[in-house]
Formats: sequence, C-alpha cells, structure tokens
Amino acid sequence: MGKIWVRFIYLQANRATQILRLHTDLDKGQSAVKYTLSGEGAGTIFTIDQITGDIHALRSLDREEKPYYTLRAQAVNIETNRPLEPESEFVIKVQDINDNEPKFLEGPYTASVPEMSPVGTYVMKVMATDADDPTYGNSARVVYSILHGQPYFSVDPKTGVIRTALPNMDREMKELYQVLIQAKDMGGQLGGLAGTTTINITLSDVNDNPPRFSKSEPLYNSVGSAIGRIKAHDLDTGKNAEVEYNIVPGDGGAMFDITTNEHNQEGIIMLKKPLDYETKKAYTFKVEASNAHLDPRFHNFGPFKDTATVKINVLDVDEPPVFSKPSYAMDVYEDTPQGTIIGAVTAQDLDAGNSPVRYSIDWKSDLDSFFDIDPVRGTISTNELLDRESIAQHNISVVATKVNNPVLTSRVAVTVHVLDINEFPPELAMPYETFVCESAKVGQVIQVISARDQDLPQAGQRFSFKSPQEGVKTKNFTIRDFGNNTAGVVTLRGGFKRRSQEIYHLPVLIEDGGLQTLSSTSTLTIRVCGCDTDGSLLTCSAEAIFLHVGLSTGALIAILVCIVILLVIVVLYVGVRRQKKKETLMTSKEDIRDNVIHYDDEGGGEEDTHAFDMGTLRNPKVIKENLFRRDVKPELGLCPRRPIASQNSADISNFINQRLQEHDGDTSAPPYDSLATYAYEGEGSVAESLSSIESVKGETEEDYDYLNEWGPRFKTLDMDVVVPRRTCIDLYLL
Repeated sequence: MGKIWVRFIYLQANRATQILRLHTDLDKGQSAVKYTLSGEGAGTIFTIDQITGDIHALRSLDREEKPYYTLRAQAVNIETNRPLEPESEFVIKVQDINDNEPKFLEGPYTASVPEMSPVGTYVMKVMATDADDPTYGNSARVVYSILHGQPYFSVDPKTGVIRTALPNMDREMKELYQVLIQAKDMGGQLGGLAGTTTINITLSDVNDNPPRFSKSEPLYNSVGSAIGRIKAHDLDTGKNAEVEYNIVPGDGGAMFDITTNEHNQEGIIMLKKPLDYETKKAYTFKVEASNAHLDPRFHNFGPFKDTATVKINVLDVDEPPVFSKPSYAMDVYEDTPQGTIIGAVTAQDLDAGNSPVRYSIDWKSDLDSFFDIDPVRGTISTNELLDRESIAQHNISVVATKVNNPVLTSRVAVTVHVLDINEFPPELAMPYETFVCESAKVGQVIQVISARDQDLPQAGQRFSFKSPQEGVKTKNFTIRDFGNNTAGVVTLRGGFKRRSQEIYHLPVLIEDGGLQTLSSTSTLTIRVCGCDTDGSLLTCSAEAIFLHVGLSTGALIAILVCIVILLVIVVLYVGVRRQKKKETLMTSKEDIRDNVIHYDDEGGGEEDTHAFDMGTLRNPKVIKENLFRRDVKPELGLCPRRPIASQNSADISNFINQRLQEHDGDTSAPPYDSLATYAYEGEGSVAESLSSIESVKGETEEDYDYLNEWGPRFKTLDMDVVVPRRTCIDLYLL
C-alpha cells in the first residue's frame, strides 16, 4: 500500500499525548481486531492502543533531532493473530516551531576596505543560519540589521551584505572600526529570536598624502601648564642676579601668568584660561624683569629693570563638532504617522578645515528604534507610532562626527515630548453620593460635581456640564455649570417625600475642551433623605421614616403588642356572640310563643333532593308522620311538628310559581342562590289558628277583632313559606 503522510506539531507535547488514530473497515466494534505498530521509534517513542488504534507519543519530539519517523501498522485478528489486511506504512513528520535563534557560525569576522572609498563600497557578506524549518512559516526567515557602526557602514537586511555608508573615510584619522550585526528570525517581527556577531573592519592605506615638513606643536596647552619660557640675563652673581618677572597689565594679563624659576632665573609663562583658536588666534603682551634686591647707592644709574614683548600664537587643533544648542527639546503628537519629521539638530566644525559633519542616534539611548535621523541634514523623524500613555517622554542622544576625523565626536541630549491627543472622553471625578433633603427649597444647590480626563491636561482645558435633557421641561433637578470646571445639581422644586419616591436619577453630559471635543454621559443617583433644620443629614433609610416623631424602637414594639392583644379579644368576643346566637334558636317545646322556623340550610339547586322531602310540595296530604330532616341530626326528646296540609294546594302552587317567576326576571337579584320568603296568607287552615292566644285555658275569651283595624300586618298569619331561590324544600304549614 502507499505511504500515508501525517504532519503534526509535537515539540512540547506531554507524555502519552494522542497524535492520530488508525482504523480498518474490518473493525465492526466487536473487539475482534487489534492493531500492531512497528518501525522507527515503535515501543520507545510511539505506542499504539491495540484495541482503539490510537497512537500516542511517549516523549517530546525535536524536529532538529529527527524530522520524521517511518512506521508500519497492521490490523490482526485478536484471537489468532492472523493479519486481516496487508501492512500499512506511514510517516509522521514533526512540524517545526521557532525554538532556535539565528547563529553566525563563522563569527567574529575580519574585513578590510580601502580608505577614501565611495559610499556603497562592498566590504563583506555575513550569513546567519537558523536550525528551524525554512519551508514552514517564518521561523527561519532571517533579517539583518546593524546595531553599532553607524553611520560608517550599512547592511542589507535580506542578504547580509555590508557596505560603506560614509564617503572619504581617512585611515590617518581612524583605521579600525568595530561593527555589531544582528540577525533576527520571524522576518524581524516582534517575538522573533535574534543572534549577533562582531565585524572588525580595517581601512587599508592609499597614497593620498604628499611629503611635508612637520610643524612644531605646543608641548603644553592645558590650563595651569607652562606654554613658554623667557630669561633676562644679569651679569651679577648670587642674590644680586635674582630676577623677578611680571606681566605688564594689558592684553595678556587676564589669560597668562609668569613665575620665576629659582634655579636658572627663567620666567615661565603659565596659561590661566583655555585658549580658543576660533575666538582669537594670537596674543601680545609685555613682560617686565627686575632685581629683587636693590642697592640704594645705585639708584641714579636708572631703573634696574627691563621689558620685553612676548607674542603668543594660538595653534589650531582638531576639535569635535560643536552643536548649536547645549540640548534640544522637541514636541510630537502621539499616533503621528511613521516618517514624520519632528525637528533637527545642527553641529559644525569650527576648525580651520571646516570638516563636514555626519549625524547618528546612539542606539543605546533608543533601543526600540522609535526615531531615525538623516545623517547629513540632522533631521529627526519618527520610526514607530508613539503612545503618550506608554512613554510620555523619550530621551535620546545624537552623535555628531567629523568626516575628516571620525575619532572626534560630540553628543547632545534630545528630549522628545509626546503630546497628548484628545482620545479619552471626560468622566465624573468620583462616584458621588448625592442626597436631597425633604425640606429642600427651589433653586438649592445640593451637590457640586467635577470631572476628570485621562488625557494630558493642557493650558486652557476646561470641562462643561449640562443636562442632556436641556430644552425638555423637567420638574425635579437640573445642572448649572459654574464655568470653573465644576457644576452644581440644582433643585427645581421643593417638597420631596421619601414615601412618594425615594431615588431620582439625573443624567449629566460632560464635554472636554480638546481640539476634537469628546463627551460622555454619566448618571447621578439622588436619594431623598431626612435632614435637620440646618440641612444636616439624619437618615436616608426608608424604614426610619417614622423615627423622627420621637418614638423609640421599644415603644413601637409595645404598641404592636397591644394591637395584637386587642385583635385577639375582638376575635374571641365575636366568636362568643355567634355561639350565643345559635343557642337562642327556638327549639324547645316549653316556648309557648308563636314561632316561624326558618330553615337556614341552603340547598344545592333544583337537583338537590336530599336535604328536604320534596313530597310535601307536591301533595301536602301524603306527608308521612314522624318525618325527620335528612341533613340535620334529630335531637332526643324533640318531636317534629306534624304538618297540616292545606286544602287547596293548587292555590299555593300558583302563588309560588308566580313569585319564582318574579325573582327569576329580577335583573337586580344576585346570581347566586338566595333565600326568598313568601308570606302567603291562605284561605283557611284545617288546623285553624296556631296562635298561642287561644292555647291558654281558663282565661276569659277576649275579642281581638280590633286588630283588623290596625292593618294587614297585624292580621292573623296563617302560613309562612320559606323557599330558597331555585331550590325545592319541604313546605310545612305552621
């Protein structure tokens, strides 16, 4: 069978990590097939699960140690070990990661280039090797750069070819240059690995100088050193020959001084201040010599002193270039595009030769290469995007080098201030806890607010405050801008009550004063609180609203206990009253008064035939004797009254039907079952009058006809009927 190529990154894998799975069509999932593995690293580096076919790595792999492994796998019968299919061969290729830095295997290097060579002259080529896989990603793509050696040499970032960058380099001025080259993988991107090497470049000599007579050079040129000698000869001997030297006040008195050598009586001219050829090229002054010990006898011979004129020529020496300023300060806005010129430095050679000057940035002061400089014009430009929040100030060092004498260099400090741009909106200076008193007046300032901004504060910057609802009629609060970067929350009404509303939310729009105005909206939470008469905060909690009346917590608890006791007494009293009402029901035989017994049991509707005997309503004459109610347990000793049927049941039936129709058609009647009492006075009763007036024997009969004159309400009631609406009950004639 053909090879199966498998790519897998496995450089930092843990032990027993699964890398792939083998499977055969003969495996039906019944554990009848097992897999075997052989080849490079089988059993030591790779292992296989015989049942599932999963291949695991037993240790970490290194592509640089071995880039690929050839393995063979086969599916066999788990019981007989007979092959089920031919052996398959596959290759596990270890995929590369960037774990090797570029290396200069032949460094350090030595090279030579003729002096006075033009710009771009080939010096040599360096090459760095990277052990990572060059065919995968950028792990082995190397970019070259020069870290030290500018502005004399340059390097091609792709090929590593080193060339001269300055013209007319003179071997007599400087012969040896040391260049530091860096090779960085990942195409020079951030996170790549780097390696460095050193190249020692020597300028070889060419015949560029004719023969000349050498000029005398000053032996001493430092302050306090002797620059010349003068001697006045005296024919005397001993102490009479001792001479004193003095400089006559004038041109050279401030720059030079003279002393006497006691051994040979020479006058030694000393330098008091440094000389500058570019300022003054020559000095002329007079020196006076006189005897220290005078004899008065010979005063008439004339003055015992002599004068000589001394001329000192200042010789020019090579000095480093001089910058026009002792230091430079430049400003640049953050996020300025790459390549923008932000300023320039200027240096010149004040010597007679007036050598050209070349500029470079000391790489140690700008490790991240934020800036670049033009070597001829001295203009400084940005090389990366700057961020004030990361680095607000860059301090770099610019080097000026004389072309005629590269050994002579001077440095100047350049400070680059990264100016802020308005990129952050303002916000409240702090989370305010604002409250308004219930007794607040209209127009009262209840809170003073201020703002802050993460941008760099600038002169004249200010914040303005307003309500985003300006122009919309509001009734509670508003924002008043004081014009000094603060604002106040002002009430538009009074009479705030915690019971009505405890919390108000007030949006505040804040704008900054940048060139591009930014704004943000914050929300103030205003709580309604109780305050003293002088406006001091007492409490803002809702549960403490009633505490200001003077009641303590204990008093409130006592009041609540009393209320509970009163409620219990009322409940008990109502229960006793209900119990007494039940006991006053006229159920005793001994009560001789006329009674109308109302059955308070409400029936279940027209279909309810269990609560009452319906036969009484149908035919009063067939009422059974001793018939008890089915829904009430009869009491012992009490016998129900025997109902007496009316002799004209048709009359009663018509009356009841008429009254039922009236109630059914009444729209004001409730929809539920209710009791309706039909006070029907019949034509007569077989039981005659049930009045208790005639039940008393032995008393004189009294005429009650006068009751008829009192009206229908005082006539003898023959029968009361109590019928629940839409419910049939037993009808008893009393």
